[in-house]
Amino acid sequence: MQETAKYPKSADPAILQAVERALAELRRGATIVLHDWSGKGALVQAAELANPEGLAALAGLTGTEAMLLLTARRAQALGMAEADALIASGGVLGLALDDREAERIRALADPTAPEARNTRARRVVAAPAGLDVAAVELTKLARLLPAALLAPLPGSPVQSPLAWADARDLMAVTAANVSEYRFAAARSLTAVANAAVPLAEAEQARIVAFRPDDGGTEHLAIIVGEPDPSEPLLLRMHSECFTGDLLSSLRCDCGEQLRGAIKAMSDAGAGILLYLTQEGRGIGLVNKLRAYTLQDLGSDTLDANEQLGFDADERVYLPAAQMLHHLGFRRVRLMTNNPQKVAALSRFGIAVEERVEHSFPSNGHNAFYLATKADRFGHLF
Repeated sequence: MQETAKYPKSADPAILQAVERALAELRRGATIVLHDWSGKGALVQAAELANPEGLAALAGLTGTEAMLLLTARRAQALGMAEADALIASGGVLGLALDDREAERIRALADPTAPEARNTRARRVVAAPAGLDVAAVELTKLARLLPAALLAPLPGSPVQSPLAWADARDLMAVTAANVSEYRFAAARSLTAVANAAVPLAEAEQARIVAFRPDDGGTEHLAIIVGEPDPSEPLLLRMHSECFTGDLLSSLRCDCGEQLRGAIKAMSDAGAGILLYLTQEGRGIGLVNKLRAYTLQDLGSDTLDANEQLGFDADERVYLPAAQMLHHLGFRRVRLMTNNPQKVAALSRFGIAVEERVEHSFPSNGHNAFYLATKADRFGHLF
């Protein structure tokens, strides 16, 4: 199968390393410095990991009042009228921390927290433009709840936020690198392993693993048979679903779609399934389980994601296009019920010549889920 040139790499390969290190710090509850090149900077922590020691560190290092940053979606779920105008732009709201109680901060960020029912929104304060959106994006990239604690650096803008961070042994990252990270990671994908893996639904199959330059999460191409690059490829883009794919959960149709697509490709003689590590429409497994909790209380899939502070669908399909370019395919017959996938691939230079319907009957447990897909996500069944 022919190899083709991948998208050009980012002009700044340090993007991936800097952001990945910042994500690791946030996931362990540590503090980082987020800054831009104008000298504006701030300390940032993940809100879901808020604790008294961390709050004290923010105040001690900066001498400024910290604020809680929430997405407009989360603020809307809290009943804040200020959120409505920010929904379309994906804006962020800053809230004052008048009492600095870690439990209340976590409850504002997490609608599934025990204290969340008695939580009321706080006073809105001005957040540093650019840094606010980047801070929340970092928490999303870290697969945490999309909420951050931010304390502006003293005297910001300062001459060198990076030097300020180095003097205090803190990890620093720029807002520009954060905004570029998802796309830089996708552009840097390269094939790192290729092995034959006979499958129950397709004995003639192999798996090619792709990894970004920062050593981050791999995506997989499951190649059935010997697809011909000169012909439109039978393709399925499948977002990972631990509960459905591995445990055969009845809450969704993911496992059936995964195995059904591989069987359909085997019956057709060839095809490729791209297994993309974008669990829960891109919010991650832990947050998907939180969304399940909200669904059990009456929300549908879309509302649950938005109550957590996410957009309805956080997935990015540039990794899929990059993998197809690597493998030598430009024209596809896409197995999907989701018109957004058709539009996304087309934007990244892949011609979708046909949409192939790919649906399965309800098992009883997932009837509401399937109805939500059709009614609110626009899936075509």
